[in-house]
Amino acid sequence: MKNRALYALSTAVALALAAGSAAADDIKIGALMSMTGDLQAYGETSLNGIKLAVKEINAAGGAAGSMLAVAVGDDQTNPQVGVDAAKKLVELEKVAALIGALPSGVTIPVAKSVSAAAGVVQISNASTSPAITDLDDGDVLFRTIPSDAFQGVALAEVVNGKGVKNVAVLYINNDYGEGLAKAFAGAFEAKGGKVSANLAFEPGNASYRGELQQAAEGKAEALVLIAYPENGNIILKQSLEEGFFKAFIFTDGMKAPEVIAAIGADNLNGSYGTAPEALADSETAKRFKDAYQKEFGELPPKPFIDSAYDATFLIGLAIEKAGGTDRKKIHAALREVANAPGEKVLPGEFAKAKELIKAGKDIDYVGAAGEQDFDAKGDVGGTFAHWAIEGGEIKTLSVFAPK
Repeated sequence: MKNRALYALSTAVALALAAGSAAADDIKIGALMSMTGDLQAYGETSLNGIKLAVKEINAAGGAAGSMLAVAVGDDQTNPQVGVDAAKKLVELEKVAALIGALPSGVTIPVAKSVSAAAGVVQISNASTSPAITDLDDGDVLFRTIPSDAFQGVALAEVVNGKGVKNVAVLYINNDYGEGLAKAFAGAFEAKGGKVSANLAFEPGNASYRGELQQAAEGKAEALVLIAYPENGNIILKQSLEEGFFKAFIFTDGMKAPEVIAAIGADNLNGSYGTAPEALADSETAKRFKDAYQKEFGELPPKPFIDSAYDATFLIGLAIEKAGGTDRKKIHAALREVANAPGEKVLPGEFAKAKELIKAGKDIDYVGAAGEQDFDAKGDVGGTFAHWAIEGGEIKTLSVFAPK
């Protein structure tokens, strides 16, 4: 485990240097990302969202009189590695705030053992487990993405709308998988649907044929797979090879082009699922998409990028409002810049926000991923995409708020 910690630290240093050497008076923001491991497919793109926000903030003169810099730690999609990397960011890099992690199973132990102890604000752009809502974290943990308590309802609405009556569920055995599987099953059964199997699987196994065979015993019409690409791809391949399931339903953790590349479009065309997504025709979503494409090229059809941007922009606003890097003041300022009342501030409008704060006026940031009004638990609401794989591509069919 010591070697893993050293690897995570060296990765953090290397990535920070790659992004440009930080000046001595720069304010560092920590980015705890899955640059390797099961969620690697989302690490780099989420980091791009963070970098875009930092570039815009610095172009507006920085926050609290200083430029922002990003220090990156690789959690390897592993709880212990994530905790070790977070400690380095908080204790050695002296970050003013922390963005991440992506998996709930990393975010939760980091919040409990690192962020809460240090009193440092932590905002996850991707951790959706319902367990986070009532976590004893000293009110330092926030998220810019809605809880799976809502995604479970959204997925049940989509599946029910397809006329599917009987499904089997395989979910990764962690906070994310367990919470989403429970939320979906409850909502789907309330609509008259049947969950003939609801089984956990352990990540890192070479074979999941036993779990698939058990899931198939109830003659379900489709497999609801709540997973991440690395293990999810193994399950899909083995399901197709053995003829267990040919129809698949996904959640946000499998919404990645890498899945299609690994399994083949012919095997996945017609598959569908849900994922948090902003209304595409909103001004904030359009602003973000245009800015992202100008900086990095085409915006990938992946979740968590816009919510990473929002987390970073909000931290920048809180630092500006706090007038510096005092962690208690940043915490106190966060809800003030995120929630109503106040003049609306949109993505890309950091200079406008600075002028309003300087004038003593309240601001209300409306994010790229949607409204970012933190409740007493640090949660936000949101909308969800009904997406599908058509012609070998991920396409959004609709965006809606679950009922």
